[in-house]
Amino acid sequence: MRPYHHIPIIECGEALVEIPLELFAVESPHPYAKLGATYGEYSPYYLRRSVVENLIQAQNYLHSLHPHWRIQIFDGYRPIAVQQFMVDYSFATEVQERGLTETELTPNQRQEIWEAVYQIWAVPSMDEKTPPPHSTGAAVDVTLVDNTGQVINMGSPIDELSERSHPNYYINHPQKEAQQYHSDRQLLNDVMLKAGFQRNPREWWHFCFGDQMWAWLNNQVNPANSLTARYGRIL
Repeated sequence: MRPYHHIPIIECGEALVEIPLELFAVESPHPYAKLGATYGEYSPYYLRRSVVENLIQAQNYLHSLHPHWRIQIFDGYRPIAVQQFMVDYSFATEVQERGLTETELTPNQRQEIWEAVYQIWAVPSMDEKTPPPHSTGAAVDVTLVDNTGQVINMGSPIDELSERSHPNYYINHPQKEAQQYHSDRQLLNDVMLKAGFQRNPREWWHFCFGDQMWAWLNNQVNPANSLTARYGRIL
């Protein structure tokens, strides 16, 4: 259970719609599809209608600050099957990077690696009360592309299983480039926040609108709020 899972979901029934990719930067083919993830009726470049509208607003805000920069869409809607695929892939990759083999893992090693995986990845839960954020069509992973078309170096790649993924990791870091990393992460957060999104406290790239995490984060900022989630799971 995550802290936001106690937030009730009152599904509003808003449709998933395609993101107008001509307004943004995008990696093609999709990173998870390249790994073998199989999507069904909707591609990862779909989100709830209001989420798409807000994303366009965020791009407009960015344009007003940096006329030739674009938000790059890394990932949007993610069905439960893809969530499970990526959780399993992340676990296997972490095992390999530690120089281990899955069949020889001790119970403690296995638990430690799963805990690392679930620091970043939501549990692919089929419980309607605890959907993974991306499976609601309300969460989007994004970064920035500059006027030359280059992806901005944010100090760590999307989906990295480390503390570098935390949004404020570089705020007081001694590394020479640290302040630029932090500044660019803040720029991304500023334009997304202005468009109504909230940022995952553990991931500099993950933003949400209308799901449980979004409601919980808003309520944390203003305890007088009692927001509920408007988007639940879409298989």
